[in-house]
Amino acid sequence: MVRIKRTSSDKAAARKNIVRKENKFLRAVKITFILGVAFVLAAGVSFNLYLSSLPPINNLDGFKPNIVTKFYSHDGEIIKTFTAYTYSRVDIKNVPQDFINALIATEDKNFYNHNGYDLYGLARSTVQNLMARKLVQGASTITQQLARILFLSNEKTFDRKLKELVIAARIEKTISKEQILEMYMNNVYLGSGAYGVEGAAEIYFNKKLKELTLPELALIAGLPQAPSVYSPFNNLDLAIQRRNQVLLRMYKMKYITKEQYEKAKEAKVKLSTVPKFYTTNKAPYFCDLVMAELEKLGFDDTDISQGGYKIVTTLDAKAQKAANEAIIKNMNAYGLKGKNQQAAVFSFSPIDGRILAYAGGKDYTQSQFDRVQAVRPAGSAFKPFVYAAAIEKGINPNDFIDDSPVTLGDWSPHNYGKYRGKIPIYKALMYSSNVCAARLIKEVGVRSVIQLARVLGISTPLEYDYTIALGSNGTKLYEITRAYGAFANGGYVVQPYAIESVETSRGKVVYRAPAVKASHQLSYNTAAVMTAMLKNVIKSGTGAAANIGKPAAGKTGTTDDYKDASFIGYTPDVVTGVWVGNDDNTTNSKAIQGGTVPALIWRDVMKVATAPYKNADFDYPEVELIDRKAPVEKPKEEEQENKENTENSGQSQENTPDTSDTIRPAVTPADAVKNFKQVQTEKQNAEQTPAPAPQPQAPVPQPKAPVPVPMAVPESLH
Repeated sequence: MVRIKRTSSDKAAARKNIVRKENKFLRAVKITFILGVAFVLAAGVSFNLYLSSLPPINNLDGFKPNIVTKFYSHDGEIIKTFTAYTYSRVDIKNVPQDFINALIATEDKNFYNHNGYDLYGLARSTVQNLMARKLVQGASTITQQLARILFLSNEKTFDRKLKELVIAARIEKTISKEQILEMYMNNVYLGSGAYGVEGAAEIYFNKKLKELTLPELALIAGLPQAPSVYSPFNNLDLAIQRRNQVLLRMYKMKYITKEQYEKAKEAKVKLSTVPKFYTTNKAPYFCDLVMAELEKLGFDDTDISQGGYKIVTTLDAKAQKAANEAIIKNMNAYGLKGKNQQAAVFSFSPIDGRILAYAGGKDYTQSQFDRVQAVRPAGSAFKPFVYAAAIEKGINPNDFIDDSPVTLGDWSPHNYGKYRGKIPIYKALMYSSNVCAARLIKEVGVRSVIQLARVLGISTPLEYDYTIALGSNGTKLYEITRAYGAFANGGYVVQPYAIESVETSRGKVVYRAPAVKASHQLSYNTAAVMTAMLKNVIKSGTGAAANIGKPAAGKTGTTDDYKDASFIGYTPDVVTGVWVGNDDNTTNSKAIQGGTVPALIWRDVMKVATAPYKNADFDYPEVELIDRKAPVEKPKEEEQENKENTENSGQSQENTPDTSDTIRPAVTPADAVKNFKQVQTEKQNAEQTPAPAPQPQAPVPQPKAPVPVPMAVPESLH
């Protein structure tokens, strides 16, 4: 093997070659980078020159956008039109300087230094969008926003962005900066039906714009980014956070002093009452729900209010009108006229999940708080989940349960009415017995009830405690009504939804609701049995006031001290929940129960909502609920006699379980007849069989009484 000896000169030459190759590569990268930058700069300069050469826009003064976005009900009725409910034009000279400063600090800090577009901001947002591979940052100037408001849609595309830049440049060549600000402030949507800053001042504070304080001006200046999200009517806490962000930017840009900033951010917000024009919205709580659903789909407030969309919802206009009227009529009839006394209605289809009626309160002009989503105790309306858990474990609705006082640990529930002794389980639910519900949850276990409630869609906290049997924990009307839907449709949990489709002004459908989402969480048998039992509640129990003259099932709910009352019920095609109570959780002086005002509201809504389905009945096999009395207890003399006989026969009573407080299986009339005939046959066989020869042994005592006949035997067979 020959070794090649490398000299120092060879090594130096090799290093020189490597360096030379590296230099060539770096030189190529550097040239490419320089050419790329030059190209971008050239393109930017060319684009800038192009924008600068654009002609002005004729007749821009006095331009007013045509706002025609509409919400439609499922049956074709317009339930809301996005028009300028409050539109008051204001001259730039009458706009407080603090508001102009707040707007510029928040929306466009370089407003006075650009020609309608901010190239630095545009480059920054482009990098962010490319990294995210989608449009995540806008960097729109006030002029660009005005261009979008006046001439463009709000779709998030690069094509629209280019058009926006072109129009913004033309606007800057047409009118002055002050005119741009004035036009923007008069046309921007600021939530709650307000177009323009003067309209917002009237809606939110019932003042003229020039009368507003610094913190009030800052609150309005923070609205353009997301009007519905930051509207103080919808979320006061978020509105205050956004206001304080605006104030901080003003302070950093030296528009206000530190003392002004500290004082303004601590100011309380005093809102006006909502104007009466909101009554033109036929389903305001539902429309708020639609807005929230649209936001999840990627639309923002400006998209919706100024996009010219046709939004078809699931709402049944007739059912919604019935809900609005039923709340007012029945609450007024019971003297529940105070602002604090409220009601809520939620109605949906258990078949496909369409929301049919939705009222979060009795008067949206007084309160925009949505009580359908509020957490309140369900009371006895929660009991069906206890009974359903029992049915799932194999307990029969005709089994007996003891309706008498009981103590579980340190808890001793009591009935509102009388105690009835041993009664069938279905009657315990019909009478809404508290002690029976307590005995039943002990029988099936708290864990089983909680697990059932969870799979049916109830997400609110539930204590691991026997008291949940009486609805002691808070639930949402939305969730518990949805859960009842599983009783109506064979055990399926269906997700309610509000939007059928979204269509642009040109007729292009940009969204259509997907197929219904449903999961099978309850056995078909349990759904059938629960429906039979809950039908009996309306037919003969606490829900009699909810009778609509057609097959329906439901349950009343009343909490301690009459703080909350509810009725939740269903037909094969519609499920509706109603809640009535006080917003401050105080006791209702009228002692309202679930079987009164809530049941009456439910009845009025369901008569209309179920009209298209006529008298449709549930597609379940017949469940026989037997109307019978519990076996009569034996007289004490007979008990003593039987005891003596048992002792004499060597049988021990100590191992015999005491079943006085347990559920006894039912004996049907057919079984009773069979048992009776068997007893008689055995007796006849015994008489006909010859007696065996006597054996020399101690005499065995014979029973002094005949074998008792089963107590469920009809009187005619005794």
